[in-house]
Amino acid sequence: MSERRTARVALVDETFRAFVNDAGFPCLAGKGVVRSGSYGLGVFGTLGSARGSRALARELAGFTRELPRETTNMRAYVAIFPGNAPETEDEFERRLWAQLQRLHEGDDPRASWDPAASEDPSDPHFAFSFAGCAYFVVGLNPVSSRVARRFQWPALVFNPHAQFERLRETGHFERLRASIREREIALQGSLNPNLADFGEQSEARQYSGRQAEPEWRCPFHHKAS
Repeated sequence: MSERRTARVALVDETFRAFVNDAGFPCLAGKGVVRSGSYGLGVFGTLGSARGSRALARELAGFTRELPRETTNMRAYVAIFPGNAPETEDEFERRLWAQLQRLHEGDDPRASWDPAASEDPSDPHFAFSFAGCAYFVVGLNPVSSRVARRFQWPALVFNPHAQFERLRETGHFERLRASIREREIALQGSLNPNLADFGEQSEARQYSGRQAEPEWRCPFHHKAS
């Protein structure tokens, strides 16, 4: 990596850390990940571009391979796209799904969909899977209607699903979720109406942060279907 790119990534990382470390940022899990440095971060140009998608696929595959299987420590991969930011939430949502579609189509053909999640985005047990690992994806963008999602550049935060299941097993998930939702209400005055627990409705409605209409249908499709 060139010195210029290294400096750019460092600047973007510093900006992201400041965003999460802000006193009002509601996600305590995200704060813990940033505080411990338990995350990967990459800068990939324009959200949804072919070139950026190839680079992201390499980076996310490497991150996934290095994930510990039993630890209770939270981890995440942060992909940031400073180029050509969307002007509306609808545009961001379209490009988010175009990005995930490109990632899926560029996934290693030997990597199966994580068996803990459905590949059907209309299924209540859907989760995006890459390199055999299910991820809950949090989209950030500068025009988000949700203050907690309003970041300087478009970004996708990939959170391994398995770590939430481990929190449930240890009895910590419900308390953490309640604290985050309380902080979200303090920040925005309301909860995102798309919020639902895994298995209640498809989490695809939550990825972009936009309030999805009841008739909204996710554009993602599994390449085997």
